[in-house]
Amino acid sequence: MSEKQFEINIDPDWVKKYLSKIILGLVVVIMVFSAIKTVGPEEEGVVIQLGEYNRTVSPGLNFIIPFVETMYKIPVQRQLKLEFGFRSTSSSNGQSQYVKSGYIDESMMLTGDLNLTDVEWVVQYRIVDSYKYLFKVRNAEKTLNDMSESAMRKIVGDRTVNEVLTVGRQEIATSVEVLLQEMCDEYENGIRVDQVVLQDVNPPEPVKPSFNAVNEAQQERETLINQAEADYNRIIPRARGEAEETIQLAEAYALTRVNGARGEAERFNSIFNAYIKSPEVTKQRIYLETLEKVLPKIGNKIITDEKGSNVLPLLNLNKAAATTP
Repeated sequence: MSEKQFEINIDPDWVKKYLSKIILGLVVVIMVFSAIKTVGPEEEGVVIQLGEYNRTVSPGLNFIIPFVETMYKIPVQRQLKLEFGFRSTSSSNGQSQYVKSGYIDESMMLTGDLNLTDVEWVVQYRIVDSYKYLFKVRNAEKTLNDMSESAMRKIVGDRTVNEVLTVGRQEIATSVEVLLQEMCDEYENGIRVDQVVLQDVNPPEPVKPSFNAVNEAQQERETLINQAEADYNRIIPRARGEAEETIQLAEAYALTRVNGARGEAERFNSIFNAYIKSPEVTKQRIYLETLEKVLPKIGNKIITDEKGSNVLPLLNLNKAAATTP
C-alpha cells in the first residue's frame, strides 16, 4: 500500500468550532463539581470568600462559588485525641499498634523532688466553635499539643515522684484537664477538653526495678492495713456485742433477785401485820398452808385419835397398803 491511502483531510474550521465547545463543556463540568461540596454528618462547613469568613453551613449538600469561595470541613461532632510519649497506629488487620520509640522527649519530665519520670498521656477533646478554631489561633491543633505538654510538665513539676507514680495519678490528670481548659478559654481556640488520661507512668529504665520494688512494698503494706482493718471491724463489734449481752444478763439477774427479795420482804411484812392483828387466826392459817404444801409429798397418811390406845388397827397397815390399787 502507498502512504497516500492513509492521509486524512481535517478541516481547520471544523476543529476550531468544536474544540472551543469541548473546552467550554469541560470548564462547566469542572465548575459544577467544584461548586458542590458534601459535608459529613459529624462535620460543619466553614466557607471562606476571598480570604474572609463568609458563613457556616450544616451537614449535607452545599454549594459554593468556584474559584471565589473555599470550604473547610471541621469535625465538630467527633471526639479527637492527642497522644503524648507514644503513638498508636492501626495495622492492616485492624489492630492497634503501640509505638514508643522517637517520642521519649515528650514524656520524660522532671518532678518537684528533682527526679525523672516517664509520663504517657492522652488528651481527648472536641471542637465546639469552628470559627474560633480556624481564625482565633494559627494551627489550633499544634497549639493545643504545646499547651498540653506545658500543662502536664507544670503539674508534674509541683509533685514528688512517688505521688506521680502511685497515689497522685488521678489528681494529676484532673488538674491538667482543668488547667488545659483554662488555657483553651484564654486562647479562644474553640476547643473543649473532655478528658485527660494518664496512659502509663514509669520511672526511667535504669531505676525501674528499684521503683517497682518500692511499689510492691507499698501495695503489700496497704494490703496488710486493709486486712487488719477488716479483722478489727469483725472482732471488735462482736466482742462489744458479747460484752453488752453479758451486762444485760447480769442486770436482768440482779433485777430479778432484787424484785424477788422485795416481794418476799413485802409478803413477810404482810403476814407479820396480819399476825399482829390476830395471832391465833394467822398461826392457824400458816399451819394449814404448811400442811397443804407438805401433805401432797407424803405417800400414805395415817390419822389416829390421840386418845386411842388400841394398837390392833395398826397391825394390818402393810396388808392394806399392798391391796390398795
